Amino acid sequence: MRKRLGTMVGDVVRSVFKKPATQLYPFERKPAPVAFRGKLVWEPEKCAGCMLCVKDCPANAIELIVLDKVNKRFVMRYHADRCIYCAQCAVSCRFKCLDLSDEEWELASTGKEPFTVYYGKEEDIAFLLEKMARDNAGEGPSCGEE
Repeated sequence: MRKRLGTMVGDVVRSVFKKPATQLYPFERKPAPVAFRGKLVWEPEKCAGCMLCVKDCPANAIELIVLDKVNKRFVMRYHADRCIYCAQCAVSCRFKCLDLSDEEWELASTGKEPFTVYYGKEEDIAFLLEKMARDNAGEGPSCGEE
């Protein structure tokens, strides 16, 4: 018992004179590791609409909505809350238009809305969201039907 008490007192005294081992996060940040896998990044101008990323995603976190394949008008709906950050989509992409960011990785939120991200041209996203709103209201055909 006496030996344990002496060891404990010695540890306490040494700890008083050491710098803290913890960081003052989020005020002091270390850079993310080089191969870190964060939020999905999509470059729509490179995409050909082959949908290999959608087929190979084990978590069904990616949806590619084709508005006009001839004119390369696509909208990608990414569900960050489903994503397991395995990077299979980026590996499967023949055109290298998908990657996982090593800069954007702080994705915590108190609500569900920020976890559904739309990628594409702003006018295409606005068109899709408007069409989805109409479909939910029962005014027209669902996405993909004409």
